[in-house]
Amino acid sequence: MATATAKKQDNQAVKPDLDYKTRSQNLNKKIFAASNLDEILIDLKEEIAQLFEAERITIYYVDGVKRELVSRFKSGAEISEIRVPLSGSSISGYASFKQQLVNIKDVYDKKELASIDPGLKFDSSWDLKTGFQTKQVLVVPIIFKRLLLGAIQLINRKDGSSFSKNDEKNVLELAENMGIGLYNQKRMAKATKSKRNKYDHLLENHILTQKELKKAIMDAREKNVTTESILMEDYKIPKSDVGESLSKYFNVPFIEFNKQMPIPTDLLEGIKVPFMKKNKWVPLRSEDDDVIIAVDNPHDLQKIGEIKSLFTGRNVKFYISFTEEIMSYIEMFTTDEKEMASMDEILGQLAAEEDEVEEAAGSMDEESSAVVQVVNKIIIDAYNRGASDIHIEPYPGKNNTQVRIRIDGSCTLYQNIPYQYRAAVASRLKIMADLDIAERRKPQDGKIKFKKYGGLDIELRVATIPSQGALEDIVMRILAAGEPIPLPNMGLAKRNYDEFVECITKPYGICFVCGPTGSGKTTTLHSALGYINTPEKKIWTAEDPVEITQKGLRQVQVQAKIGFDFAAAMRAFLRADPDVIMVGEMRDKETTSIGIEASLTGHLVFSTLHTNSAPESITRLLDMGMDPFNFADAILCILAQRLVRTLCKKCKTPFHPTQEQYDELIREYEDMAMFEKHVNIPYTDDLELNQPAGCDKCNQTGYSGRMGLHELLLGTDEMKKKIQINEKMEVLRAQAVADDMTSLKQDGIAKIFGGNCDLVEVRKVCIK
Repeated sequence: MATATAKKQDNQAVKPDLDYKTRSQNLNKKIFAASNLDEILIDLKEEIAQLFEAERITIYYVDGVKRELVSRFKSGAEISEIRVPLSGSSISGYASFKQQLVNIKDVYDKKELASIDPGLKFDSSWDLKTGFQTKQVLVVPIIFKRLLLGAIQLINRKDGSSFSKNDEKNVLELAENMGIGLYNQKRMAKATKSKRNKYDHLLENHILTQKELKKAIMDAREKNVTTESILMEDYKIPKSDVGESLSKYFNVPFIEFNKQMPIPTDLLEGIKVPFMKKNKWVPLRSEDDDVIIAVDNPHDLQKIGEIKSLFTGRNVKFYISFTEEIMSYIEMFTTDEKEMASMDEILGQLAAEEDEVEEAAGSMDEESSAVVQVVNKIIIDAYNRGASDIHIEPYPGKNNTQVRIRIDGSCTLYQNIPYQYRAAVASRLKIMADLDIAERRKPQDGKIKFKKYGGLDIELRVATIPSQGALEDIVMRILAAGEPIPLPNMGLAKRNYDEFVECITKPYGICFVCGPTGSGKTTTLHSALGYINTPEKKIWTAEDPVEITQKGLRQVQVQAKIGFDFAAAMRAFLRADPDVIMVGEMRDKETTSIGIEASLTGHLVFSTLHTNSAPESITRLLDMGMDPFNFADAILCILAQRLVRTLCKKCKTPFHPTQEQYDELIREYEDMAMFEKHVNIPYTDDLELNQPAGCDKCNQTGYSGRMGLHELLLGTDEMKKKIQINEKMEVLRAQAVADDMTSLKQDGIAKIFGGNCDLVEVRKVCIK
């Protein structure tokens, strides 16, 4: 009898095991048979949760580019995402980053979390939002062929017990099969992506053969034109068919060029023509709250994001159009002038005029038609290429005058002008800047309002400097009027952004942005002002010159020649009921003292300093004679900034770094604990960084544009105490690091891992 009872109990124990195995096998079949990723991430979730008797389950896949875990779920008819960083800021992120199983009995037990890792945290925000109470969590990373592909996270057993060793074993088995499934999905996605192209509609409808398409693409490359133009001109494919093919590929409407399209003046206001031409887009019209944009590539997410940021608060709809027709729209909307002659044509005209001058035994006139055209051409070309400065550099004797322009922080040769014309070009520029053309022995400063001469609404700050051989060098800084860049687009790291926003939204205190000339300090200050610019605030700015304009700001141009300097402007502002004051630069004791006094009497003050680092700024201000106690009370933050050249988005190439290259970046970062906290990217077989290549867009340099590197020193209580006793700069830096400050170089290395720049360029702009 006892034997029969025991046998019956064994059969009862075996039955659930067999049931689990059957259900598990069926589940694995569905994983392997899934036709897309969502069938695994969304459709199978409930079945897996039931298999393990869990209240909830999350299945993640890895976004290798952003180094994040991604979970997809249905919200009504829409598919939504949750993203979690690969770090200790969450349990799933920690388990995936460490590539180890994590089984927790109570996520709110800090001692249990600390026993696994002192830095491990549970993000309770989801519980607070949803009202769901998380307790037990079991997370298993999904790994296949040594690649981290995702993670399975089970939450709360239905019976309230902890997840058992048997659960761990079963989830590990499931993760192995899930790894195969996700790996296959990844391969299928790559294969599908590589097969799709913009001209599938033409191929499927037998309008074009594969052989003809290949030849059209090759012809387009050789002629440096678009494939679409070759298809329409050489293969006589109707524009409507090519447009429909693009529309189906990009899943947006196609729009043709229309000469009768009204000029959308309100949409074009404040948008630079070179920016539209470079990025191949143009606003066409408004439809209620919608803005219709023609663009060449609606799949370029960065470009789309930048365009949307220009039309904040409005719904932006994108249409696909041919590159040539976008350029036609831009020309139709923005210019009605005849095309300017090329530099070669102008120099040829100069030579002809010089011959006439020699026959008349005279000298070249600065008002000569060709000289005027040369000067205008130099300025317009420099502006269109995005240059910040123009350098006119004459050499003694019969050596040509060299013209260089500074683009993205580096000088490049623009043109050589024959030596005979150097005096005429210099005189022409001095006339435009309202300078004394007879004075060649002393430096002179002036400004050119170019709109009077060449149509572009820009100002140039002009400096003449006597140089060897009784000659004059001329340097012009282009002060292009523009809109402020939205603060979220400034490239600040998350910690820096959050803390900086907290500082600039306080009612009083002083914030500094520091760095060398040309490091973007004024741009950053205007972004900060744009963030807090509301009708409730009265904001005064004193600038030299006013480069960026904002509606709502009362902007003042200082004029030192008549005694209206920054200090005088600030004294005037304090009598004009300000909430916020921005001063272009605090270069002397008087201005700085007034700024600190203003911040202590209930005003928010912004300014810039010419210093190399945030801690050094404190030392500089105290050396200027500022009272340490007043300054300590006033200081909110100091943001140090540099501009680093970024890799060209069109041609940058990914590569897998060697262990030595990775270790070099870690050495340069210096602080491993800070690296794990702020970057936290381990060396893996699938780690990718980017390197320069070179293409026509970036003039074969591999670099295009610049981005900011930042270090943010906060005026914490501990920092204020050290300022009050006038501590040395090294002590101030140590305290800033203790307050979680990352250095300029550390921020640069984080952006290297983000694929934006490389170590060579980071080293060029910062030492620490």
